[in-house]
Amino acid sequence: MKFSNTMQDKWNERYLKKNTPGDPCWVLDNNQHLLPEKGKSLDLACGLGANALLLARLNLDSHAWDSSAVALEKLDQFSKKQSTTIRLLERDIEVSPPIENSFDVIVVSQFLHRPLFPALISALRPRGLLFYQTFHENKLSDKGPSSKEFLLTTGELLSLCSPLELVFYREDARSGNLMDGLRDCSYYVGRKRNTN
Repeated sequence: MKFSNTMQDKWNERYLKKNTPGDPCWVLDNNQHLLPEKGKSLDLACGLGANALLLARLNLDSHAWDSSAVALEKLDQFSKKQSTTIRLLERDIEVSPPIENSFDVIVVSQFLHRPLFPALISALRPRGLLFYQTFHENKLSDKGPSSKEFLLTTGELLSLCSPLELVFYREDARSGNLMDGLRDCSYYVGRKRNTN
């Protein structure tokens, strides 16, 4: 689905009301130990760029792409305030995904466009890592999208990322004590296999 002006306007309006970048996504924040010491990273569909800011603070060559000019302008301000450098790009990633073999780390949070997965996997360099977190259909709260088009099915993220080597996966869904755990999202880290 190509971003329409209406969709861009909606996101621009939402970001205008935000004054902080928020927190990095759980899967990245809780798996920082898996990151390389150096390399080129991409926060894809970055929004206000909390993931890109974290990656920059960890001394990665941090890039952030989004279709919202407002979000990128705010991220630029946050980055300057934190004395970090992030390379920003306004880009419709559904139409123009990253090119092959271009990143050591790609982070995607709260965004789902299933046709994009082959390009994401291709964009990773050998031994590159994909950190992915988004909502699934068994979520307990009303956070996130309601349309099934933007909700993962059970285990779907594992299937979409099957060409990668599994490093970490979590999907609590509706088993056990529903008052505890991470119930709304699927969390994944995968590594591209070394072709040598």
